[in-house]
Amino acid sequence: MHVLIILRVALKALARNKMRTGLTMLGMIIGVASLISMVALGTGAQQQIQEEVRAAGTNLILVRAGNFRGRGISTGMGGAATLTAKDVDAIREQVPGAVYLAASVNTRDQVIAGSQNWSTQIEGTDIEFPMIRFWDLQYGTFFTQTHVQSAAKVAVLGSVVSDNLFGEGVDPVGQRIRIRNQSFQVIGVMESKGSGQFGQDQDDTILAPYTTVQKKLRGRTGTNISGITISAASPDEMEEISAQITAVLREQHRLVSGEDDDFMLRTQEDIASMLTGITETMTGLLAGIAGISLVVGGIGIMNIMLVSVTERTREIGLRMAVGAKGRDVLFQFLVEAVVLSVVGGLFGVALGIGLAEAVTRFLQWPTAVPANAVALAVGFAAATGIFFGFYPARKAARLDPIESLRFE
Repeated sequence: MHVLIILRVALKALARNKMRTGLTMLGMIIGVASLISMVALGTGAQQQIQEEVRAAGTNLILVRAGNFRGRGISTGMGGAATLTAKDVDAIREQVPGAVYLAASVNTRDQVIAGSQNWSTQIEGTDIEFPMIRFWDLQYGTFFTQTHVQSAAKVAVLGSVVSDNLFGEGVDPVGQRIRIRNQSFQVIGVMESKGSGQFGQDQDDTILAPYTTVQKKLRGRTGTNISGITISAASPDEMEEISAQITAVLREQHRLVSGEDDDFMLRTQEDIASMLTGITETMTGLLAGIAGISLVVGGIGIMNIMLVSVTERTREIGLRMAVGAKGRDVLFQFLVEAVVLSVVGGLFGVALGIGLAEAVTRFLQWPTAVPANAVALAVGFAAATGIFFGFYPARKAARLDPIESLRFE
């Protein structure tokens, strides 16, 4: 029999009982829609992570102080006094690939401006911070080397802090704020940057010279810092530059061979890989759960096809009596199963894309439907139809024509 004839016969057979056909396809529709929507959520999350990592800066290398342990207490990375401003100078001098560097000392406190107050992160940093983070100013200027050397009480506000202390759209340059009874002059406001790679609001911060945060807010008289943020010259040289930085810091800290580092170094790629790996695992888990629905839909197709073989036994016998071969009958029922699964799969793809769009629109969650996921879903639906439709089709092909014609 011609393929088009078999396809037309299959469509007519499925159209005889539209309700049953629709309900049979429903399992496949739900399975494919679930698969598409779960993959869309996972892909959207991965793309957002990559965008946020890129927005954090170019070719970032993060160095953090080591872990402090004492009296049974462990403060975690950044708690020990293992990094100093001299380490920054050493890296600057000995690692040519480290283009921009900024020491960092962070704290959190309540900030007061007039009758308004706001609790925020106060990030002590250096003059090259805007170049590292590719972060422009909305108002005013950034602090200078003179401010850093003199530990000047100047501050550059994030947009969230500025809006809450002085009102939206207000230029607060020249105004004064109080942090721990210390009066700071506002010299600038950064442009809005949005959330960071760990979900924190990057605009909810105040930037000040790291020396100021050390001496005026944390009461430290030494040169210890919490970390160093570095922008490498090229993404292709990240591994080599990281190795050079590690060697310089080990020499600075007089660590002998075999002794563990007393600092932690992470690159932008490390952070992105870690976060992407987590989302890929979750996406795979959710897609696996959604795949169970496809298997259930396939079992439903097999069940209905078995019923169809029983109902159409006389029809099968008649076709064999007039010359149809067993392979023709097998192919016809196999085509019916594949049509059920593929059409259901296509409806499922449309429903899955619609669900992904609805999630983005109403819940503001990022989603993205990759083309390979659509092709995979439709292909898997077709494979499911072939797998679960083969047994009923083979059963139909093996029917005895004489017995089939006698069937009531």
